[in-house]
Amino acid sequence: MRLAITPGEPAGIGPDLTIAIAQQAQPYELVAICDPELLKQRAHALGLALNVIPFDASATHRMSAAGEISVLESRLKAPVIPGKLNTANATYVLNTLDLAIAACKSGALDAMITGPVQKSVINDAGIAFSGHTEYLAEKTNTKQVVMMLATEGLRVTLATTHLPLRDIADQITPTLLHDVIGIVHHDLQNVFGIPKPNILVCGLNPHAGESGHLGTEEIEIIKPALQRLRAEGMSLIGPLPADTLFTPKYLEKADAVLAMYHDQGLPVLKFKGFGNAVNVTLGLPIIRTSVDHGTALDIAATGTASPGSLATALQYAENMVKSKRLNNGFK
Repeated sequence: MRLAITPGEPAGIGPDLTIAIAQQAQPYELVAICDPELLKQRAHALGLALNVIPFDASATHRMSAAGEISVLESRLKAPVIPGKLNTANATYVLNTLDLAIAACKSGALDAMITGPVQKSVINDAGIAFSGHTEYLAEKTNTKQVVMMLATEGLRVTLATTHLPLRDIADQITPTLLHDVIGIVHHDLQNVFGIPKPNILVCGLNPHAGESGHLGTEEIEIIKPALQRLRAEGMSLIGPLPADTLFTPKYLEKADAVLAMYHDQGLPVLKFKGFGNAVNVTLGLPIIRTSVDHGTALDIAATGTASPGSLATALQYAENMVKSKRLNNGFK
């Protein structure tokens, strides 16, 4: 198995975390997609030993020993100063993603794990970029993807992602819910290995609309969509008020929660597992997981960044690759 890390923003903690993870032996080949000199320089700054090995897709698969990492090379456009953003390297960051996508699609890599990027510096460079999820969907020609964040005991998926609040209600349509829930159900079965997933669905409005007194989306859109999907054999509970759904009474029987928008579901997830959570993109033709935190520019190259979320993202990716192989009849 080969798992690839794109360290993300080179001036942030992504390179630090990649080097920290490489200090431990792995049961797969760990591949970083970045500038090898960046890793060498950052390892020196951190006082850590690192053996950088050029990645060879044609070579026999192997396990990475402690203190070594394979590197699929992508060259920086400008020198990196830890903690200092540089728009010149915006295209470098996106190129590492492009290389990872291509290698996963070709089968040279089994999954990609993304480190944190700085959206602002990419946009400041004149490149429209709203996030990994949307970028991966575009580059893989995937019409609909779903963002999932997961931690121990909780998986939260999103019907909408990075939208202003005033636009969300207009985006909650029967078609969207059919597509999103279909993807969540499919991937829980085929990538997570859950034969009969149970999905809890949040309402859009406070108290799930209070029987129409606080909004009618639940009555007119969400409930009919869930009824149609139940008729297809899916186990769906809701729409439920989001302020009571995230309680043990409901969650102990749930394989995933579908929130209607970003800040409805993710604050709960991050309160429960920040630093040990993982971001997963469902619906892609490839496996992609990611850290749940930002670039932390202020602590880059200080040795204080915790690799917990990256370790969780790698573990999830490894498990997803194994489950997908079993479901496809491969070991």
